[in-house]
Amino acid sequence: MTKKDKDLINRIAAGAKEGRISRRDFMSYSAAAGLTVAGATSLWGTSARAAPTRGGTFRWGIHDGNTGDTHDPGSYVTRTMIFLAHTHRSYLTMINGDGSLGPDLADSWEANDEASEWTFSLNPNATFGMSGNKVTANDVIASLNHHRGDDTTSAAKALLTDVVEITADGDNTVVVTLLGGNADFPWLMTDYHLAICPANDDGTIDWQSGDGSGPYVIESGEFGVQFSLVRNENWHGEGAWFDKVDIITLNDPNARQTALVTGDVDSVSQIDLKTMALMQRDPNLQLFNVPSAGAITLPMLCDTAPFDNVDVRNALKLSMNRDEIIEKIMFGAATKANDFHHSPAQPYWPEDIPQRDYDPDQAKSLLKKAGMENLEVNISTADSVTAGAVDMAVLYAEHAKAAGITINVTREPNDGYYSDVWLKKPWCLVSWGARPTPDVMYTLAYKSDAAWNESRWQNERFNELLLQAKAELDDSLRAEMYREMAMLARDDGGTVIPFFNNFVYAARSNVGTPDSLAASWEGDGARAASRWWFTE
Repeated sequence: MTKKDKDLINRIAAGAKEGRISRRDFMSYSAAAGLTVAGATSLWGTSARAAPTRGGTFRWGIHDGNTGDTHDPGSYVTRTMIFLAHTHRSYLTMINGDGSLGPDLADSWEANDEASEWTFSLNPNATFGMSGNKVTANDVIASLNHHRGDDTTSAAKALLTDVVEITADGDNTVVVTLLGGNADFPWLMTDYHLAICPANDDGTIDWQSGDGSGPYVIESGEFGVQFSLVRNENWHGEGAWFDKVDIITLNDPNARQTALVTGDVDSVSQIDLKTMALMQRDPNLQLFNVPSAGAITLPMLCDTAPFDNVDVRNALKLSMNRDEIIEKIMFGAATKANDFHHSPAQPYWPEDIPQRDYDPDQAKSLLKKAGMENLEVNISTADSVTAGAVDMAVLYAEHAKAAGITINVTREPNDGYYSDVWLKKPWCLVSWGARPTPDVMYTLAYKSDAAWNESRWQNERFNELLLQAKAELDDSLRAEMYREMAMLARDDGGTVIPFFNNFVYAARSNVGTPDSLAASWEGDGARAASRWWFTE
């Protein structure tokens, strides 16, 4: 078989997988490429994917939701609100299933030579589902400004501090001017807080109504319980195969998994990893195990004793056996971390930094130096944070005993965890979704004045490098800066990071999915409602 024939076969196989080619045409093209009927039939069986079809109600069980949630995009924090936002609202850009950056409300974007001015061209067909009004540049400007200024309470404020001005050039063009260059700026627009809402006449946004320009429109709902949505027939994007979507908060892992097994829901956002192998054997289910840049973090408040002592912080980092946690709690569904929030799934990964491993003897030495031998501390966690969260904290406490450290594990209520515990309790366990670049992650959670600086860590050199790196267009120099930042976070920072967790979730066998699932969030980048379909 010639290379030309092989290339042709690869192309028609790809067409079959994407549902773009009929079986008749597939067999005809295969014969032209030199395949026998038996060979073509076999290839069709392994390649073909039925084209998505419309219909049905997709019932989606989500593992994290609170009664205190709101439609204010600046306050989004729970998985329920993140998934709901991607179902009923739109963003300027989106992360595709293959991890690339793609269009959402913005059809295209371009920068000046210094990457200090970005121009976004909006899709002229984008429409708000409730009001029926077209999305214009004024809506985008008001929505981004919602996260800017001294009075904003938005967690995304830190992402937009470098924005000098946002202006309209007609109804469908938005121009963003920055203090300096930022090559990652279009990636920032995928942050789940930066949903586009209708603008009010005074330049504020109408977030209260729940109106959005996403693939579905909210019909009814109750925070922390359930939302019911119907297709936005005027949606500007591709997909939205389901007629209706029900997003159901199921914080309890047993209830969530039982609902999937019994068919009361069609998909769940997280499964109990202890049952992963058993679920894989169930012919009525399909399991998704997606490596990601999401992370589990254990932030210590660096302005609160005893965590204000760097030797104590590093002793606690050395007192965790990450390998055992990944084996016994994550069942291998994770990548070992090194106490800096930069994942191998992100660009500029500093792979040459020595791995910090379990060393209780060195931890003891650091505590002796700090005058804090026989340290006793409390850590807060909850079942809803991640699969095995409480068990992980208990196992960590066992590890720490060898260093003479007593860790008291406090099981907090699922409801209200991120409003009552995170950023408030001196030490807790947190689940972060994936961010596309290290700049986005560091800006959100490590920058000195970031609302979500979860360890309240202050490091002048780190902040200098963060500002320099985002404007640096030389990739090699940028990589050097991110390496130094990672070392600072590792050796001085206030966060223990055991691993980058895979997103492990599941669906019923009659749910169709694309070949590639986005690794930005569970549920295909939180967009399962618009990207998936029923096969029968």
